[in-house]
Amino acid sequence: MRHLLSVLTIGIALAGPAAAQQSEIAETIRRQMDAFLAEDESTAFGFASPGIQGLFGTPENFGRMVRDGFPMVWNPGDVRFGQLFERGGLWVQNVYVSDAAGAPHLLEYSMEQIDGRWRIAGVRILEMPGAAV
Repeated sequence: MRHLLSVLTIGIALAGPAAAQQSEIAETIRRQMDAFLAEDESTAFGFASPGIQGLFGTPENFGRMVRDGFPMVWNPGDVRFGQLFERGGLWVQNVYVSDAAGAPHLLEYSMEQIDGRWRIAGVRILEMPGAAV
């Protein structure tokens, strides 16, 4: 019984930081989407990692890429957060989002922490589970 209690205590202690981390990552993604909805490219650009910022150079270029390549991020409908996991030194957050027409999409956000702040290092569109090929 004592062993079970120790395992449960350790599990709860480890779940706290992981839940906080997922909450912070989700908040970063939500805030960027809110900036896109407000058409505030500068604020949205601020949530991108330095590598992404260097790739696009300006908030306007970044905004144009998102409008053209990720319209479901520029104008998201319903947003739900799925699995968070680590891969290759980055944290990856799955996000289910519907576009303006209500079509569902699965996105994979690569996240990195820079100076204690979560930044978006990339987004990929994945095939929705159960989607016909």
